[in-house]
Amino acid sequence: METVIYYFTGTGNSLAVAKKIAAAAGDCRIVSIASVKDMEEINPGKGRVGIICPVYFLGLPAMVGSFARRINLSQSQYVFAVVTLGGFGVSTSLQQLDDILKEHSHRGLDAGFGVKMPGNYVLMYSPPSEEKQKGIFITADKKISDITGKISRSEQEKIPRSFFLRLLYNHFYIKHISHIHDADRHFTVSDRCTSCGTCAAICPADNIVILEGKPVWKHQCELCCGCIHICTVKAIQAGKETEKRARYRNPSIRVEELKQNQK
Repeated sequence: METVIYYFTGTGNSLAVAKKIAAAAGDCRIVSIASVKDMEEINPGKGRVGIICPVYFLGLPAMVGSFARRINLSQSQYVFAVVTLGGFGVSTSLQQLDDILKEHSHRGLDAGFGVKMPGNYVLMYSPPSEEKQKGIFITADKKISDITGKISRSEQEKIPRSFFLRLLYNHFYIKHISHIHDADRHFTVSDRCTSCGTCAAICPADNIVILEGKPVWKHQCELCCGCIHICTVKAIQAGKETEKRARYRNPSIRVEELKQNQK
């Protein structure tokens, strides 16, 4: 049975999980959600369908929510999701995705999972140290192996639900998503910029254009912060606090792979 995995990533965590599941599952295709963001309807066909993405403020990235409203799962035999996160929000993000799919595709998730990865929301905090990251990756690999086994057997897994976290979701996520696309108004670029264009190339929202040698944001941001993290000279900031914070890219994902986000 073929498996199609759709992923959204900013700094590589969700892509790393997608690649590991695909390698273990076999007969698997990986598709960037960013590459189908302009399609009116997405038809994965028969077989298994997976959706892998990070958790943002206890919910889905805006682009993933839009994707879930446009995917046609009427022929799909098994649908699963994996959310990656540094904190909490597995239940709320999976519940959100399940509800959207049921409303728009008339079938929900057969299984949903969460995988802890290094948190890297640079607007609020630094990522864990490299030593701590190693431990996180070891635990994540064990979890991914367990998830892959369940997927290969098409096991049903009840979507977790938490009343308390849902209350937090209703407050934090709704506030977060209401201004998400304009969040790039806080981004600035310094004279350290080398005009390499990497920020524009890796942006999953195609939200950056290089004008007169500097990035300019188009206000369709997903707030993945990939442009801040991937800039090798730390030329992009979002206020004074990000200047002193460390940057992050999943060590198993190359910059060239992130550049395939839009394709």
